[in-house]
Amino acid sequence: ITPTYSGCPAMGVIVEDIKAALGNAGVERVEVETVFTPAWTTDWMTDDARGQMANFGIAPPDAVTSTAPPILCPHCASEETKTISEFGSTACKALMVCSSCLEPFDYFKAN
Repeated sequence: ITPTYSGCPAMGVIVEDIKAALGNAGVERVEVETVFTPAWTTDWMTDDARGQMANFGIAPPDAVTSTAPPILCPHCASEETKTISEFGSTACKALMVCSSCLEPFDYFKAN
């Protein structure tokens, strides 16, 4: 696996979850290798993954190669959003708020 960023504190839990899921599927021996190059990028995320993030209330990132479009509110789809803090619940997210529905939300930063 490749971490979203090299200091991701969730890597241990993610590795254990992978081992548990494969073990539950009948795989007896699992070895998870962590690879740092090439560096992970949000461009690797599928449209389905981006949709699941939005359904969970996290604004998904746009492609790194794109120009920066407005960040849509995952609750009401408004473009009227603003950044409260560059760092949200984790270093890879920013804390945002929607000016239309007034709901706060995390934005998964593109990298």
